[in-house]
Amino acid sequence: MRNILAIVGRPNVGKSTLFNRLTGSREAIVDPTSGVTRDRHYGHSDWNGIEFSVIDTGGVMIGSDDVFEQAIHKQVELAIEEADTLLFIVDGREGISPLDEDVAEMIRRSGKRSFLAVNKIDTPNMEHLMGEFYALGFGMTFPLSASNGAGTGDLLDAIVADFKQVAEGSPRRLAKIHRGWSSECWKIILYQCLAWQ
Repeated sequence: MRNILAIVGRPNVGKSTLFNRLTGSREAIVDPTSGVTRDRHYGHSDWNGIEFSVIDTGGVMIGSDDVFEQAIHKQVELAIEEADTLLFIVDGREGISPLDEDVAEMIRRSGKRSFLAVNKIDTPNMEHLMGEFYALGFGMTFPLSASNGAGTGDLLDAIVADFKQVAEGSPRRLAKIHRGWSSECWKIILYQCLAWQ
């Protein structure tokens, strides 16, 4: 079984908050500081009896002063390559940014099944903020509040519609949970040490 969902987007749009909600954990760090998530985080979720793996990614940055920008970008590319389905998160309150357009292009190039979630739509009377995001060209667009869970059900119904259900008694083959340090993490740490010298 390969039901793998990667959550992608620019920094501080709510990717880690949604990851924690979907996995029922607090594994992903949620912080208002940009760029806290640098490596991929893996977790497990299920919706209506369909199990799937979730990958949280760092926020895509282009042309920033962050020394980890290239490493984060590589981690996002690896997550996109590994996933079956991509969930693109944007910030409904801030509107479309040039980084959102860059991430949209990355997703389109992948050719993978994808969804757009306009986050921070905390109440139904905020749904008018979604309008401009249709310009990004994603047919499957959903209002979402990762913090309070509003809109999560409709989004997950659409996401799992093409996922395969694990037959009872069959072995579960999910994306591995990275609890140890991957070689990519060590490369990032080495790069950081060299950059600081």
